[in-house]
Amino acid sequence: MMRIIDLVHRWAGGIVGLVLAVLGLTGAILVHKEEWIALPHAGDARVADATLIADTTAKMLAAEPEAESIIYASDRFGLHQLRLPDGAAAYYDQSGTLVTRWTSQWERPEIWLFDLHHHLFTGDVGEWVSGIAGLCAILFVITGVIMWWRTRKTFRFRLWPKRMSRPAIVMQHRDLGIVAAPLLLLSALTGSMLLFRPVAEVVVAPFSGYGSIAAAFKQPELESGPRAADLDIGAIVLAAHARFPDAQMRILALPDAPEPGEPGKPITIRMKRAAEWLPNGRSTLWFDAANGRLLHARDALALSAGAQAFNASYPLHAAKVGGLPYRLVMTFSGLAMAILGSFAVWTFWFRRPRPKRG
Repeated sequence: MMRIIDLVHRWAGGIVGLVLAVLGLTGAILVHKEEWIALPHAGDARVADATLIADTTAKMLAAEPEAESIIYASDRFGLHQLRLPDGAAAYYDQSGTLVTRWTSQWERPEIWLFDLHHHLFTGDVGEWVSGIAGLCAILFVITGVIMWWRTRKTFRFRLWPKRMSRPAIVMQHRDLGIVAAPLLLLSALTGSMLLFRPVAEVVVAPFSGYGSIAAAFKQPELESGPRAADLDIGAIVLAAHARFPDAQMRILALPDAPEPGEPGKPITIRMKRAAEWLPNGRSTLWFDAANGRLLHARDALALSAGAQAFNASYPLHAAKVGGLPYRLVMTFSGLAMAILGSFAVWTFWFRRPRPKRG
């Protein structure tokens, strides 16, 4: 049995180790992105006044009539991001003044790094590959712990191999892996939950039963008129704040113009209530795009226990809770995954023992 476990661990590591190394390294960089985005006003304190936010929203949309959505400034990042057609986007400061604009993700490192981490630059295919790699990482942790137990008395913690020989790399891999195992398991499990909904449903099933996530986030069937040219967006923002007074404005999504004969789609606002961990919140409001009337509101804190557990997976995965100490912990997890994955590939393909002659 141990030989089978060892064989599975080595072969799987040799095949997907490089993917895990990329995911780990990009993840370690992205948890600090708010600190290294060097743009004017990126470090500004978040404006909390609802009237000012409403006025700024109206100002930005007047300047960008084709905007598809707005991601609002947060406690760690002081710029609003407007997403525009064809992959273009822009950052505005919290007074509604343009800071920078781009037409391709390659112009902004935080955008293409996220695409690499989440999609491996290949869209849905890359998302599947990343998810499968995450499931493999769970398998690596389990099998690695089993194999380490046999040699636990020789444990010596090293971030880097003592020598670049295969035995030294294997020893460092084994002992670094056992130290990082709980964090690697957390990263892999939460990442797999975010990419594969069935995995998430299985994980949260003990809280509310299988299917609780799908039931909680089912899109309500709402009828909206087409977006009016003179719609008072500021009034909608104020109405959202009135519905959830303790919440931060996080995302405003504007619907496309409906096809002739088709019903319109509502304006969607996501807010983050004070007790929510999810950085963009999951408290959601839908407004009629024709007249600004509130159609429906969903309070994230009233969702099922399973749905709320799922909402915690992203902030745990991306270190959006716990402040700098937890970001440093998850940085270690990402770097450990990068080291373990890259050395697994190196030893498997380039430092394999030569068969004995005779």
